[in-house]
Amino acid sequence: MGNGLDPEMLKILVCPLTRSPLRLEGDHLVGQVGGLRYPIRDGLPVLLIEEAELPEGVESLEAFRERYRDQIPP
Repeated sequence: MGNGLDPEMLKILVCPLTRSPLRLEGDHLVGQVGGLRYPIRDGLPVLLIEEAELPEGVESLEAFRERYRDQIPP
């Protein structure tokens, strides 16, 4: 892969907030639930919620949590 991410690693990674599977989109991993976008830097996924890009139409992490509260594990 051009971003240096091991394809086997992608099979086990999940969004740290929603615990949903992640899919590769360019230099980001995108959560299946909600669409939080986590950057890949130097071949390593940065799976910090604070580093994630919010999906379009969501203005804050608090708004994201509210919108997807039924899909975020306790």
